[in-house]
Amino acid sequence: MIIEMREFLQEQHRVALKDLVTHFGVEPDAIRGMLGKWISKGKVRKLSLEANCGGSCCKCDPTLTELYEWVDKIP
Repeated sequence: MIIEMREFLQEQHRVALKDLVTHFGVEPDAIRGMLGKWISKGKVRKLSLEANCGGSCCKCDPTLTELYEWVDKIP
């Protein structure tokens, strides 16, 4: 699955955690674990986003605001 994740990230370039969860049908913590492997290799980075989307509720779902980006060139 980690290779499939690499290919998906390379194709999409920038992906929300929620989209990864939906695409792979895996819990967010499991996805984060796999992403951690790519992050440690310098292939993926987590984008810094404000937790607050600007709405009045201040309770954004973290799977909507957590974005990851493939930063390594496709081989």
